[in-house]
Amino acid sequence: MMIPVRCFSCGQVVADKWDEYDRRVNKSGEDGKKVLEELGVKRYCCRRMLTGHADLIDDIISYGRK
Repeated sequence: MMIPVRCFSCGQVVADKWDEYDRRVNKSGEDGKKVLEELGVKRYCCRRMLTGHADLIDDIISYGRK
């Protein structure tokens, strides 16, 4: 997983919230807004970091050394 550790705009730590957010929203189907509120992510810039993250590591790893 390649989620950034801190928000690019304000510097708040967001990586520690990713596992819980991913599990609840993408696997359990909960409302993303509600989950972010419960996790204490209040700033729009930090919300962007979590909601806009696309896990591309599996795609990138196929281009590694041969």
